[in-house]
Amino acid sequence: MSLPPRKPTRPIRPRNRPIQPTPGPEPAEAGEGERIQKALARAGFGSRREIEALIRDGKVFLNRRPAHLGDRYRKGDQIMLNGHLVNLEKRLQAFTRVLLYHKPVGELVSRRDPEGRPVIFSRLPRLELGRWVAVGRLDVNTQGLILLTNNGELAHRLMHPSHAVEREYAVRILGTVSEAVIERLLDGVQLEDGPARFESVAEAGGEGANRWFHVVVREGRNRLVRRLWESQNLVVSRLIRVRYGDIVLPPRLRAGASIELEGEALDGLLRSVGLPPVTPETPQKRRFGGETRGREERRRNRRSALSGKR
Repeated sequence: MSLPPRKPTRPIRPRNRPIQPTPGPEPAEAGEGERIQKALARAGFGSRREIEALIRDGKVFLNRRPAHLGDRYRKGDQIMLNGHLVNLEKRLQAFTRVLLYHKPVGELVSRRDPEGRPVIFSRLPRLELGRWVAVGRLDVNTQGLILLTNNGELAHRLMHPSHAVEREYAVRILGTVSEAVIERLLDGVQLEDGPARFESVAEAGGEGANRWFHVVVREGRNRLVRRLWESQNLVVSRLIRVRYGDIVLPPRLRAGASIELEGEALDGLLRSVGLPPVTPETPQKRRFGGETRGREERRRNRRSALSGKR
């Protein structure tokens, strides 16, 4: 299927055996080190919210003692997660990576599904360290841009309401959309989980009873865009996320495919939520065997040069 006729706007602005924990050294004093949920998230063990849930469930140990929210991690501390020792220092040294994935309709933003439906994580490249963390979700019937990263702290900041990151959607509406409806959606309406509104609504063409609009929201509540339109007795017949923050869905990225964010685009994303950029002194690891191919090409060139001298 082709995307709607209007381009998206720019933003307005190892595996170890389970070990039975025994008491060890006391955790670091307040003010020292890094909060354990933040360190584990930054190392890619999950989003900050997921790590906090594991801590509350008693599945994280710090120096063989049950961890608590706010405990601080220092270099050399022992961390256990789900009964296994983890090499947190090694994981923290991994470079931040971000994927842009074009989610098709019918896929779940989940690692597995009991009903056997397709999930996005089965389509992603494998990581040597850590795991991919999804930045928010799209429901099974929504298509479009999903950001994924191995940096859970980055994912947390991009999703957190305090950063109010813009999400732009192309939406096809079945029915008549009057100026009064648009005004109400911009002013705000009351939903079952509180007030909500669109930051902007722009017409984007269409024919007959189906009209396209581009809308922007700054929060990630479940099915928010659909529920806002439904509050006006209108039917959403198609929904595509085309932008998250400054990152626009590439027009040539087919559904089910992904591309890695690199260079200044990656640095800009990190800076936008107050994280340091990837520095030139620590370049990201090349993908698809680029370094290996380079070494082999240099060897071939040397052999050719030697053959020419004989």
